[in-house]
Amino acid sequence: MLPDIHIDPELLARYPQTRLGCLAHMVSVEASREDLQRHLGEVTAPFLRQMLEATPLAEIPNLAESRAAYKAFGKDPGRYRISSEALYRRIRQGKELYRINSVVDANNLASLETGFSIGSYDLNAISGDIVLRLGREGEAYTGIGKDSIDLCRLPLLADEQGPFGGATSDSTRAMISGSTSACLTVIYGFSTPDKLEEALALTAHYFAAYTESRPIVSPFVVEGALPQAR
Repeated sequence: MLPDIHIDPELLARYPQTRLGCLAHMVSVEASREDLQRHLGEVTAPFLRQMLEATPLAEIPNLAESRAAYKAFGKDPGRYRISSEALYRRIRQGKELYRINSVVDANNLASLETGFSIGSYDLNAISGDIVLRLGREGEAYTGIGKDSIDLCRLPLLADEQGPFGGATSDSTRAMISGSTSACLTVIYGFSTPDKLEEALALTAHYFAAYTESRPIVSPFVVEGALPQAR
């Protein structure tokens, strides 16, 4: 059974276009897959390098709207980068993306191809309902591969134990590991509904193609105060 997921009214008041695209899978996490790496190296990366030569990061579709949302929340997107922007910067610099595991790699591929920040979380590490809200004064967590992150005014996901993920960086508490058997994937949407639906479909496709997974429910969108199932 999935936890209830909703968006805090205070966050919505600051940026009403906020929505979450959600997918849930039973998974068997594998090492990085060569078929995904071939797709990334032969299709995605060459296209993105060409695009990034002509398009400033701040103008990339869906990333641009995410940056606007951060400004509305009172956070500088130049200092606290959306996770998809961090991936684009690695591509632009000619660096290889980190190979993590099959689930995280599929997550990152979808993020690169859509411009949305996307996070995948171990459902068994989440307690109770989930809310997307703004970080509070003094809140922080250790990011994956990072030092302590100041969460104040950042959009984040929290459960009964507190914050565990967000559009900039996720915490180690609910990260995907080799022992993960159930996964929640969240697309942080600050764009139009049709763009989020497209991203949901593409993310579902990449999970089907590049992970050993089985959907628990159909992909769905959370908007307003209550989840809207499809």
